Parts: sequence; C-alpha cells; structure tokens
Amino acid sequence: MTSSYGRLPAAVSLRESWASAEALAARGDWDGAIAAYEGILARVPGEPYTLVQLSYMYSLRGSYRRAEGFALAAARSGTTDERILAELLPRLRTFNRSTEILGCIQRAGPLTRMSIPLLIAAGAQLTYLNLPELAIAFLDEAYRADPNYPTTLLARTQILTYLGRFDEAGRDVERAIHRAPEIAQGYWLRSGLRRQSVERNHVDAIRRELARQGRSADDIALLSFALHKELDDLHRYDEAWAALMQGCRAKRSRLSYDARKQKQLFDVLSTIEPASTTRDPTNAGPTPIFIVGMHRSGTTLLEQMLAGHPEVAALGELYEFTGAMRYATDHHCKGVIDVTLAERARDTDFGVAGRRYLDSIGWRLGGSRYFTDKLPANFLNLGFIAQALPRAKILHMVRDPVEICFSNLRELFSDANPYSYDLSELADYYNGYAGLMKHWHALLPGRILDVNYARLLTEPEAQLKRVTEFCGLSFDPAMLEIGSRRRGVVTASAVQVRGGVVKRDVPKWAPYQRWLAPMVSRLSA
Repeated sequence: MTSSYGRLPAAVSLRESWASAEALAARGDWDGAIAAYEGILARVPGEPYTLVQLSYMYSLRGSYRRAEGFALAAARSGTTDERILAELLPRLRTFNRSTEILGCIQRAGPLTRMSIPLLIAAGAQLTYLNLPELAIAFLDEAYRADPNYPTTLLARTQILTYLGRFDEAGRDVERAIHRAPEIAQGYWLRSGLRRQSVERNHVDAIRRELARQGRSADDIALLSFALHKELDDLHRYDEAWAALMQGCRAKRSRLSYDARKQKQLFDVLSTIEPASTTRDPTNAGPTPIFIVGMHRSGTTLLEQMLAGHPEVAALGELYEFTGAMRYATDHHCKGVIDVTLAERARDTDFGVAGRRYLDSIGWRLGGSRYFTDKLPANFLNLGFIAQALPRAKILHMVRDPVEICFSNLRELFSDANPYSYDLSELADYYNGYAGLMKHWHALLPGRILDVNYARLLTEPEAQLKRVTEFCGLSFDPAMLEIGSRRRGVVTASAVQVRGGVVKRDVPKWAPYQRWLAPMVSRLSA
C-alpha cells in the first residue's frame, strides 16, 4: 500500500477523504479504513484507486474473497493509469489472477507507449507467473529506450539467467555494475553466472563494496552471499564460511520468523486425517503431477526431466493451489499456509478448491493431458491436495538432510524460507518437514512416490521409469536429454540445471563439516 493516488478526482474533499482513510490504515484500524474507503466508493463508484485500497484492507483483515473481489473490480475498470497499475498488478498476482494480469498489461500497451518503470513492473509480474519468455520482451523494450539504466539491466540479467542466456546476462550485469557500482544486487547476480577462478574473480571488488558506508542489511546480505559464492569457488573455505554467516545474520535480521508458530503449524497438520475420497469432484480433466519436498531437494531437476515428455506441460512453481485453499477457506494468510487456514480446512468444500485450482491453470496447458506443479512447499498441502484433486500424482523428492540443509543455508531467497538463515532453525524446520511427510505417507498409502535425488543422478533412466509408471505415463527417452531444454527455469536452480546431471564424489558441504556440526547433531537428534 502506498500513498500514490494516480489521476484522482480533483475535489479537495475527496483528497481529504483518501488521506483520512489512509491514516486509519496506518494505525492498523482496518475496519475503520474499510468504512472510509467504501464511503468514498459510494460517492465515486468504480474508482480504481479506491478499489485497489479496499483490496489491500480486506487482505489485511484476512478476508480473501472480498479482497479478491475488489482487485478484480479494479481490473474491470479498464484503468491504464500507470501509477494505479503499479499497485494493481501485484494485487492481482496475490490472487493468482493470471488472465487479468495479462489483460491489464495488454491494455497498457503497446510496449512503445509504456514507461520504463511500467515495462520493468510488467516484466516482473510475468516472471512471477513463470512466463519469462514473455517477460523478456518488456525488458528488451526498456533496454531499447535506455540501454544504460541500471534497474533495467539488473532486471534483464535475472530474466536472461532464467532463460539460460548466460552470456547476455553477463554483459548486462557488467554494464549495470559499471554504471552503478553501489547497487549490491549486481554483485550477487554476477557471482552466480559462472564459476570463479584465481585469475578471474571479483572478491576484492565485493569486499570494497561491503566496506562502503551506509550499507543496509539487505545490501550486506546480497554482497556477503556473493562473496561466499566466489570464495567457495576458489576453495577458500574459512573466508567463505565467514562471509556466509555474515550474510545469514544480515538477512535473518530483516525477516519475521517465529519457530514456535512454525512448529504449531506442523503439529496441527499432523492431526489432519484426510477423508477417503471415492469420487473425483473435479470430473474429467488434466492430471496434475505435484513435485514436492524441501527447497533445494532436486525438484527442478525432476521437472526438467519430465518436461521432455510429449504429454506433460511443465508449469514450474505455482501458487495456484495455495490460492484455491485461501478462497475455499476465505482466509488470507502469509505464505503457503498458516494455522488458521489449516483449522478452517477441516470443514471446507474441497470440490471448490479442486475446481478453482484446475480452472486457474487451464489456460497454460495447451491441451496437455498432464502438467507439473513443482512448488516444493506444497508438501504442507498434501492432505488437502489428496482430497481436492483425487487423481493428482504426488512425487516427493528425497535427498540427504545435510545436503538439503546446507544447500538452503547458502541460498539467498527473497522473503521466502525465513528459517534457512540460522543453523538451529533450519534443522528444526527440516525435522518438522520429515515428520509431516511420515504422517502423509501413513495417511495416504500409495498416493506419494518418493524419488531419491542421489539415485536420480546415478540411474536416471531407472528412476524415471518408476516415476512415469506411477504417473500413468509411458517412458520417453527424451526425458533424459535435459541439456536440450529451451524452456525458462524460474527457480534458484536456473544455472545449475542447465549443466545437466552432475554427480559429486564429495558432497558440497564436506569442506564446512566442522562448522555444520551443531546443525548435523540437531538433525540426528
């Protein structure tokens, strides 16, 4: 929520009314703010800025359906005001309203008429929708308008990385750093594009930037994770560990994470016993293949393999099932799920959730009979997925716990996975995840197939035959040729997965074993 009003009516009294409503919101008086904004809407029906603010207010009050309704009304207003669109597009993404996002972006066009900030914002939203192939056109236009604007260059670097166009990404990020060396994101993006060498690295440059006065916690996190990556490439493990811990402390300081609430969620989910389903409330339609597990467990690799099958549409990480459950329970939560949603789900109509989920992704399928949804955190939703989508196939990626936890520890996520920046919190989260998966296996016998990451690397054909048989597909040798994939990969594994299957004789965490000992001990306990 911002105070930018766009092109609002000029009446002073109306401006004062908006200011009063916003003051109520700033105090956390959601009901008062809602009443104020609805009063304004009664005077100026259909005003898009007011509709967007009402959507915010109802979200903050926890009412998913009302919040979505106001966002959709704002989209239907047909507004092309760029300042309003800057708020409306992420609002619509909150509700996974992909077609409405595409409609708003199309109305704002053509590309040549859009400002650079709107081009960048549109590119970001399309990327969040796992559409980097569309997003790059907007960043290309922004680049054409000003090839030296650092924000464009950095946004373009990220999307080019997702598309596997690493040389172009490298040129853009170098130009961005040259133009604006104070922007920390550039060093982080650059560090991940290739393996550094003694002859060619940026360690000294990153350290100089870390010493720059006035660095924020976010800056320190970006620079420290970049420094860790480069020092790790150079096998300077003592320094790399110190950089990683500095980055983790900085990032953790910016996040609100309550380990007790997380444990409570695991405990509540572990009491849920899905009812046996004898009919399919979604009727005939495509078959979802959910790929779940901890982040960094190999979900991207498995999806990239399945993407080679002619009957499978690989859709990437989707939040549509989360949206369907929020709608079914009429609860707007932060993250994939919370305790309130889990409790409300005991009495929900899962047919509503299943139909809404399939309706929301239908436009992506292009006639495919199967599709993958590889949001790892959907392991939290498996009890609900089993009831809402009885024909869904569930693939659970299993990997050595120390490998998973170390890989999470050294990955700088956005604001997701807040547990991953502290050794104890990370180990406790993993233990909670492992316990919940045992619960789902016991309650859903035959519904979940464990896929071992190490065996997928060493015997990919045998494992893929297990997977395809479980899913009701025929094995296709093209699934093994992941180096030929051209689809965008909008995950933290975008660079690694392009390199194909890589088997390690020594685990990546081995040089850090002495520092990881407390985490390993907690995992064992």
